[in-house]
Amino acid sequence: MQIVRGRTAASTPTQNRTETFTGTVWGDPVLPTTEEGNTINSVTFTPGARTYWHHHTGGQILVVTAGLGWVCPHGEEAQVIRAGDVVWVPPGERHWHGGTTGTVMTHLAISIGRTVWLDEVSEDEYLAAKGEDAR
Repeated sequence: MQIVRGRTAASTPTQNRTETFTGTVWGDPVLPTTEEGNTINSVTFTPGARTYWHHHTGGQILVVTAGLGWVCPHGEEAQVIRAGDVVWVPPGERHWHGGTTGTVMTHLAISIGRTVWLDEVSEDEYLAAKGEDAR
């Protein structure tokens, strides 16, 4: 068992995520990565910001805590997600998530197992995949 206390001077600071994200994305680690690769992060996406395509070996749970965004399984139209929504992404499902073209979104991302990062979601893919106009 491990107990992770709230913010302390020794806590990992909020980070501007760049390697596997497009746009301005702020990540705040909530739980240090476990030996199994599990992570919990509070992530804020600015308008147009998004993850790269990726999947998780054990799945992922997204809990939208503020704003409005999109989540998009590969080959499908993006779905609008709002504060209060919870998304279950099954193991191995290729997807991306982020802000809409005009809104900020914050979610708690609970990643089970290892995250496998793939290619960048192009601007054309991002704009073509959008579902309901959420601006």
